[in-house]
Amino acid sequence: MSLYGRMVAAGEWRDYGISCLRDVAVFSVFKRTAENPLYRIEKRPKLRNRQGLYAVIGVDGQVLKRGHDLKTVLRVLERKLIRAVE
Repeated sequence: MSLYGRMVAAGEWRDYGISCLRDVAVFSVFKRTAENPLYRIEKRPKLRNRQGLYAVIGVDGQVLKRGHDLKTVLRVLERKLIRAVE
């Protein structure tokens, strides 16, 4: 949630959605409410012994990062917060 708060403060994200399905829990972040999610953070317990429990998925469906530790997986999104200052 701290990452979400920082991205909202930076104006990158505006809304979120949470879905709990049978085999996956999804936290989606949106730039605008009416759009497709920019990113989906998924937790899939069945993958805990293979690729990792957590995954960050981009708007095009591409897996950006997958792993066993949520904090490590979310680092891919923190890089988006760093911008050059002019």
